[in-house]
Amino acid sequence: MIVGVPKEIKTDENRVALVPAGAQSLVLSGHTVCVESDAGLGSGFPDDLYRAAGAQMLDSASEVWARAELIVKVKDPIEAEYDLMRREQVIFTYFHFAADERLTQRTIESGCIAIAYETVQLPTGELPLLTPMSEVAGRMAVQEAAKYLERTSGGYGILLGGVPGVLPAEVVILGGGVVGSNAATIAAGFGAHVTVLDVSLPRLRYLADVMPPNVDTLYSNRHSILEQIERADVLIGAVLVPGGKAPKLVRHDDLRHMKDGSVIVDVAVDQGGCVESARPTTHNDPTYTVHGVIHYCVANMPGAVPRTSTLALTNATFPYLARLADQGWEAACLADRGLALGVNVARGRVTYRAVADAFHLEHTSLEGLRG
Repeated sequence: MIVGVPKEIKTDENRVALVPAGAQSLVLSGHTVCVESDAGLGSGFPDDLYRAAGAQMLDSASEVWARAELIVKVKDPIEAEYDLMRREQVIFTYFHFAADERLTQRTIESGCIAIAYETVQLPTGELPLLTPMSEVAGRMAVQEAAKYLERTSGGYGILLGGVPGVLPAEVVILGGGVVGSNAATIAAGFGAHVTVLDVSLPRLRYLADVMPPNVDTLYSNRHSILEQIERADVLIGAVLVPGGKAPKLVRHDDLRHMKDGSVIVDVAVDQGGCVESARPTTHNDPTYTVHGVIHYCVANMPGAVPRTSTLALTNATFPYLARLADQGWEAACLADRGLALGVNVARGRVTYRAVADAFHLEHTSLEGLRG
């Protein structure tokens, strides 16, 4: 199979979807690997390393897209790439369709096979290709919040961990999953007082067992959210609905009850955000202020640490990529129900129910597609 790796072109996106070691493994398995020139440079992998691994280096993205039967990326295709997608071409990347109706429609129109990292699932329910970037984003959320709490960045002027005789910052985290638990670990390590809200009592019990003493857990409902955001110096949105839009847990008017100079980091922004006032920002222009509350809503947070992020991501994605290349997407998905859940759009049909529901589209099961 011909596997293509185009350079990421989203703003400040420096990750790459395949490292040279992965390219070498595919080549040794009999596949052709086409990599766009400088695709790996931002992550510290120059073209020479890909050439040494046996990959073919191409000068333009259009050449890669035209040749490849299987495209592997990091971020969802953007406007400049829509016309490059073609029927029966397999595209393996983060899509986050439920947050982008135009991307969904253009992918449907292309007739391609869109396999989304974020909905591939293990029998345990874990999302193995979302987990590594959720770990990075959760940890980064606290770093960014600490920076924007500083007065020189427009914040309230609070040191996250306080000092003896001065109380630490109050960090409130909506969601106790991978993002939330990683954020809680780092914030607690800084010395902040952390409250994690979730609707799963088993998850809250687990977090209560494993987290340090300065982390409290709280059942999430409208009353408890409002109570906590009034106290919060930092609010981290870490809510996930696999493949679907994040619920709006904090309304626009709720911000009036938050402290001036407090900070919101909505990690769920790539799924529409769990804070109503959240909108995607970039690393070049990461923040804006609403009702005195600083919003940090960068949709590709892990792109700021591309070396770490690329290695963490490709460790998880490569085994799936290798199976797609070796077996073809249909056979690979037939053999692995979890990988099949990654197929969101195929041959002009929406095959993932949460995406269909997000835009009131007809849902077709993979079995129905094959039939």
